[in-house]
Amino acid sequence: MGKVILTGDRPTGKLHLGHFVGSLRRRVELQNAGDYDKMFVFMADVQALTDNADNPEKIRNSITQVALDYLSAGLDPNKCTIFIQSQIPELAELTTYLMNLITVSRVQRNPTVKTEIKMRNFEANIPLGFFCYPVSQAADITLFKATTVPAGEDQEPMLEVTRELVNRFNNTYGKVLVEPNIMLPENLTARRLPGTDGKEKMSKSLGNCIYLSDSADEVWQKVRSMYTDPTHLNVSDPGHVEGNAVFTYLDAFSTDEDFKNFWPEYQNLDELKEHYTRGGLGDMKCKKFLNEVLNQYLEPMRQRRAELEKDIPEIYNILKKGTEVAREVGAQTMSEVRKAMQIDYFG
Repeated sequence: MGKVILTGDRPTGKLHLGHFVGSLRRRVELQNAGDYDKMFVFMADVQALTDNADNPEKIRNSITQVALDYLSAGLDPNKCTIFIQSQIPELAELTTYLMNLITVSRVQRNPTVKTEIKMRNFEANIPLGFFCYPVSQAADITLFKATTVPAGEDQEPMLEVTRELVNRFNNTYGKVLVEPNIMLPENLTARRLPGTDGKEKMSKSLGNCIYLSDSADEVWQKVRSMYTDPTHLNVSDPGHVEGNAVFTYLDAFSTDEDFKNFWPEYQNLDELKEHYTRGGLGDMKCKKFLNEVLNQYLEPMRQRRAELEKDIPEIYNILKKGTEVAREVGAQTMSEVRKAMQIDYFG
């Protein structure tokens, strides 16, 4: 299949700026560059159910919201294949086979799994489906023979598991699966965008997100209350940009052109940081500038989303067509997998 991109999101609510800078912005750029032979973008509803099994309606409703986020951010179904994970039964089959090639202790050592378990208070009672989702994720990637996975750095441990499973499968049964590489965001700050409260990661469950679909007023309310520097009590006080969420967001989003348009007193972010660190610059001015920068990014998405929301049946038509294309590809890979494993009894 040549050079193949695969990436996706758990549909547990609307997408936020962490998703956008971590992978979605890059997906749109890659799609439009046309340097890859195929691009698959999927909604991981099976994985979303591993910790939402008692709330399927939440996942169902989120499918529509995530699809709207994808399309309003610029993903084009004519250039990439957008599909729903649960509608590809071959993924469940491949997950089952890959489970035989990894140990429980290996999954337990995965730092991303450890973090997610702690965040959900699953330490004493881990759902088996949730525990096994690194294997499910490996199946997502390998079924489509993805060579490249655009993702945030927190997903690198998952890619390590996938590469190990690919090598184990190919060494055991024959070379069928493809070893993937991660593609991290080019902007180092964007690799892990903090929440508005300054916590390490923006997360829907922590309520510290700015959503791609937020109105201009909602964005301002969240920016206005953002975590800055607790030692910067007075305007005259020297400030710190390290660990200051406002400046982390400016690192991820602002450009020299933004200063020209919204705050010509400074030529670039370095000048702004220098003034803030020596003192004499208030947090609210910085927040107002960040608000302008973010809303400049989000307003075109809001407008596209408003148009897309007028025809929700067409959204599902796009997902159905993409899922049909994805299933054809998956069926071909599973035919090769079964043959290699010698379980193609009626072939």
